[in-house]
Amino acid sequence: MVEAASRTRDLHHLSAVDAAQAIREGRLSSETLVQACLDQIGDDPFKAWVYLNPDIALVQAREMDRIRKAGKATGALHGVPVALKDIIDTRFMPTERGSSIFADRKPEVDAYIVNRLREAGAVIMGKTKTTELAFVHPTDTTNPHDSTRSPGGSSSGSAAAVAAHHVPLAVGSQTGGSVIRPASYCGIYGFKPSRGIISRAGVLPTSETLDHLGTFARNLEDIALLTNVLSSYDPADESSFARPRPDLLTGARAQAPVEPDIAFFEFPFHDRLAADAREGLNAVIDALGPRVTRLPVSDSLSGLIEVHLTIHEYEFCQQMAETIDGHWEALSDSLKTVITRGRAITRDQYDDAQTVRATAEEFCAKHFNDFDAILAPSATGEAPLFASGETGDPVFCRIWSLTGLPALNIPLLVGENDLPIGVQLIGGSEEDDRLMRTAAWVQRALQDA
Repeated sequence: MVEAASRTRDLHHLSAVDAAQAIREGRLSSETLVQACLDQIGDDPFKAWVYLNPDIALVQAREMDRIRKAGKATGALHGVPVALKDIIDTRFMPTERGSSIFADRKPEVDAYIVNRLREAGAVIMGKTKTTELAFVHPTDTTNPHDSTRSPGGSSSGSAAAVAAHHVPLAVGSQTGGSVIRPASYCGIYGFKPSRGIISRAGVLPTSETLDHLGTFARNLEDIALLTNVLSSYDPADESSFARPRPDLLTGARAQAPVEPDIAFFEFPFHDRLAADAREGLNAVIDALGPRVTRLPVSDSLSGLIEVHLTIHEYEFCQQMAETIDGHWEALSDSLKTVITRGRAITRDQYDDAQTVRATAEEFCAKHFNDFDAILAPSATGEAPLFASGETGDPVFCRIWSLTGLPALNIPLLVGENDLPIGVQLIGGSEEDDRLMRTAAWVQRALQDA
C-alpha cells in the first residue's frame, strides 16, 4: 500500500504516473498526496509560489477522492497536484503576471488548459512566480540546488517548484528560452511542444508568433503525460490546429525501431558555452558515437537569433501596448530598455523577419527527413548567481522557439560547482512523440555507454 509506504519514504517524491495509478487503484488518496506536497513546501524557502492556499488545494483533493470512491470516471491526472505559472488565468486564484500592475487581478474565466487539467482530475495546487510580464526582469525565486543561484526565467517558479519536489508537475511558457533554460538550471525535464499543440487561450499574450506553453517534470514519462493532457485543438487560439495530436506517452515508452540519427549544428555562438558545459556536451556526443553527425552552419542559420529578437520585441510592444502606455512608471528599468529597443523596430524590419522565419521553418522540415533529432546545449552552463540580476542567456533556445519545433531538456550533466546542466533535443514539427522516443533511446544509450 502506498499509504503505508509513506512511513518509510516521502510521498512528494512520487512520480505523477505512479501517483495517478495509485490513486485510481485506491492505494493512495489525493488528500494524502497533496498534504505531503504542502508539507514539503513548508514556508516556501525558495520563494517559488506567488499564490498557495492549502485549504483550496485540499478541497480539490477531497473531491477527487470522493469521485473515485463513488466509482465515477477518473482522468489521467486524477488527484495529482499541478502548479501553474502566474500568467495562466484561473477563476478561483489571482493571476498577477509578475507585475504590480496586475496585483489582485481575478480572472472571470479559466484558461483553456486549466479546463483540460480539471477534466483530467488534476488538483490545481497554486500559482508559481514569473518574471515581470514573463520577460526579462527576474523574480525573487532562488534555485533549489543552490539558493545563491537563479532558477532561470521566465518560468522560474514552475521549474523551482518541481525541482524542490513541491509538486510532480508544473506548467510554464516559452517565448525565447523560458522552459528549457530553467529546466536546465534546476536539473529537471522541461518540454516546449510544437507550435499549436497546446492552446494559449487565457494566457498572457506577449508574442503571437513565438509564445508556447510548456511543461516541467522530474522524468520523461511524467512530462509526456502532462503534455498529452494539455494537448487539444482550440479554435480560440489561431496557432492551434484541427488535427490529431501525437501521443507523447506512447512515444516515451516506445523502443526506437532503428537507432536514431541525430544532428549537431556547429553554431558560432557555441563560444558562449562554459568550459564544463562544453566538455559535458562533447562527452555526450562521443558516447553516442556514430549516431551523431556534426554539421557546419551557414551565416543565414546563425542569423536567426536576431530574427527571433526582432519578432519577439516588436510583438511584445504591440501586444502589451495598452499596459505599457498606461503604466510606464510601474515597469522595471530593465523592461523599459527592451521596450525602447522594440519600439524602434520598423514594420518593414518586422515583416522581413517574418519572411525569414517562414524560410527557416521550411528548411527545418526538410532537415528532419534525414535526422530524428537535433542535439544542442540547453544553456550556457550552470545557473548564474542570483546577485547578478540575470536569469541566464537563452541563445541556445531562440531558434527552436522561432521555428516552433518541439524541444526537450534532459538533465544529463553536472558542472564544476556540482550544479545541473541540461542537454537539449529538438524534433520535427508535430513529431513530438518521435522526439520522446528518441529521448528515451538517448537515455538508455548513455546509461549503457
